[in-house]
Amino acid sequence: MSQPESITPPPSGQPVPKRPSFLQRLWKELLEPIVFAVLITQFIGTVVGVDGVSMMPNLRHHERVFVPKYETWLHKVGVGNFQRGDILIFKPPAAAESRSFLGLWNYRPFLIKRLIGMPGDKIRIARGVTYVNGKALDAAFTTDFWKQAGCWDTQSQRANQAASAGDKNIVPDQAQITVPAGQYFVQGDNRTFSGSEDSRFFGTIPLRDVAGRAAAIIWPIMRQENVKYDCNWGGGDPATATTFSGKSVLNWRGLGRPAVFNTLPNP
Repeated sequence: MSQPESITPPPSGQPVPKRPSFLQRLWKELLEPIVFAVLITQFIGTVVGVDGVSMMPNLRHHERVFVPKYETWLHKVGVGNFQRGDILIFKPPAAAESRSFLGLWNYRPFLIKRLIGMPGDKIRIARGVTYVNGKALDAAFTTDFWKQAGCWDTQSQRANQAASAGDKNIVPDQAQITVPAGQYFVQGDNRTFSGSEDSRFFGTIPLRDVAGRAAAIIWPIMRQENVKYDCNWGGGDPATATTFSGKSVLNWRGLGRPAVFNTLPNP
């Protein structure tokens, strides 16, 4: 039969260790990790999941990207700026995208698109080609994929106007728009018919609604090399829009700005 463990009293003259109070234990064991995690994700960096196919072929459904949050806060206080070609995570206007949580309140889910126009830029779209300050943007980084797939949209209203009212009449039809001060014109890389709802549909987005820039893909670690897109995909589960084949390759990669954006003129 084992003997009960004995407790050695502290040496004579030394104070008995004080047990942490309930509030101290609550902070250390529960609140401190939560506060630390919030500070990290809000001010240092976070990871965001890609939902949908609006950034195909450069971003796939369910990939996860790293977002340096410190960069966003610096830009919002006037230090530096996002640039054409960046991939931004942002909240769209409430009229464009609003969902209900269990019928209790409405919220706006984040979208991910590419920054095309800076404040003051004049944006025109014709036959699927985007013009920035009068110069055609060579979007081969995405249009080559859609041309090869045979589903690059050059005919629809959205492929021929910088702003298209659509069924919600959020913005008036316009052949050309000038990006207002403090706002951005964004566009998805998916250039199929209705492949992306972006600034052509809901207008420009203010800097205050930008959550950050997608800097790198970090998950999954590997991906299949080849992707095929179903041009007749009619919505529903985005996973049904694409099929993958070929060998597996490393998926970790930075999301730098395509060099062609450096050739665009300023307004």
